Amino acid sequence: MSHLLEERPTAPATDATWWRQAVVYQVYPRSFADSDGDGIGDLPGITAHVPHLRRLGVDAVWLSPFYPSALADGGYDVDDHRAVDPRIGTLAQFDDLVTALHAAGIRLVVDIVPNHSSDRHRWFQAALAAGPGSPERERYVFRRGLGADGERPPSDWTSVFGGPAWEPVGDGDWYLHLFAPEQPDWNWDHPDVRADHLETLRFWADRGVDGFRIDVANALTKHLTATLPSAEELRAADLPDGAHPYFDRDEVHEVYAAWREVFDSYDPPRTAVAEAWVPAHRRARYASPLGLGQAFNFDLLLARFDAATYRTVVEENLRFARDAESSSTWVLSNHDVVRHASRFALPPGTDEKAWLLSDGHDPEPDVAGGLRRARAATAFVLALPGSAYLYQGEELGLPEVSDLPRADLQDPTWLRSGGTEKGRDGCRVPLPWSADGPSHGFGPGGSHLPQPSWFADVAADRQDGIPGSTLEFYRTALAVRRRLQTVEELSWVEGTPEGAVQFTRPGGWTCLTNFGPDPVPLPAGRVVLCSGELGSDLVPADTTVWLEDEPGRPSA
Repeated sequence: MSHLLEERPTAPATDATWWRQAVVYQVYPRSFADSDGDGIGDLPGITAHVPHLRRLGVDAVWLSPFYPSALADGGYDVDDHRAVDPRIGTLAQFDDLVTALHAAGIRLVVDIVPNHSSDRHRWFQAALAAGPGSPERERYVFRRGLGADGERPPSDWTSVFGGPAWEPVGDGDWYLHLFAPEQPDWNWDHPDVRADHLETLRFWADRGVDGFRIDVANALTKHLTATLPSAEELRAADLPDGAHPYFDRDEVHEVYAAWREVFDSYDPPRTAVAEAWVPAHRRARYASPLGLGQAFNFDLLLARFDAATYRTVVEENLRFARDAESSSTWVLSNHDVVRHASRFALPPGTDEKAWLLSDGHDPEPDVAGGLRRARAATAFVLALPGSAYLYQGEELGLPEVSDLPRADLQDPTWLRSGGTEKGRDGCRVPLPWSADGPSHGFGPGGSHLPQPSWFADVAADRQDGIPGSTLEFYRTALAVRRRLQTVEELSWVEGTPEGAVQFTRPGGWTCLTNFGPDPVPLPAGRVVLCSGELGSDLVPADTTVWLEDEPGRPSA
């Protein structure tokens, strides 16, 4: 199938539906590739690796935040939403990256962080300087504290990262931060905030950006009553959909309707995908063509590796996507979760936070089994209708770096939780491009998070051209998917052996995944992809196989 790996046609520039079944590769820029040796990944480093992305066969790159930031939350504390962090590059280098990606037939999606700015943002600094009751403070969520001098927080709410969600500023006012204290929440009732974000969307779209990933899309709008409920009252309240004071309020869709007008003013329209951690039935409005157009489905991030579970997740999410007039998204790893090669290496029900605190030793992971199941799950996902989101390094089979020293941890979760949660740094360790060098090819110097010595064994140059390597498996899977891709439909094959799931796609191809412990019969057809080793007529445990109908043979 080597000829398939060379066929990488440039998609038509006017294709307005490219995103519906795209393979999107997430780049976490500070950990992808470093061109200047300062230990931090940068835009020229990404541009230099566009040939890798082209050969891999992805349709788009999703670029996590590259904006100026103090890195209180890995770049999601944004100082200026229309600039590039000088440590990562310049606007001219951003333009170079767009040009290189488009020349390779790859589109670009950038992260937009609309729930909060950083505390270094010019508007927040103006709010601090202006004092209580000032117009400048109205752009953020400031409240007078309780007590005679405002010495107590307005409520006992906790932030997502642990600790109080309200921060005092020394004059009796407190500001809301649903995440880190360095991330003050915007007041989305303020017209300046809405107008400024529209300007940001146009700024990047005018530079050639093809779409946007919307961080914490289910937050933004808030309804804070004069007397705020306690955290316990919020937990106990049986609130109707859309009525939570700060998550998933119905009013947020007014914001996205205005954004949609901006997206549709371009030809082709710009795309967007919502990161919205909401119940599945609430996803449709985020994914509506009148709103963002697509929403992340994280159900497989939370699902055990099990035939019935996977089938249920797929059935539900294809139905939700149809209801939303969108396409589904499939995600196994990203910058916020334990890499799936490690999740699948742990016994079902393992407390991943406790496992990370044990430096990955309690329980000991089944590394080989985890990779085998990860490859099977990836092949299953890539066979589904909808778009697939890959996270940098999963094409190398990278597991979580679970034993990072405490002194090197950067995730605010570590400090905010009082050392009870190790955080997300283990999936953000800079990539190993080569077996040798001071940072395994990440750059000419060191790396901002320490890399383990075993990175040499899984480096890209150790896997390039090696039959059976995870890198070559991904390249082949994406090439075959591109060749076989068809309309957004599937049909389940009933009577499949217990522990396995089988479906067909229009055009005559079949996917079977054996989640169970025992081999199952290989279906009829010509094998075009297998996540592992096949027997002569059996599919082993933890293995996915794709088959194409043979001429003259009826499809399953």
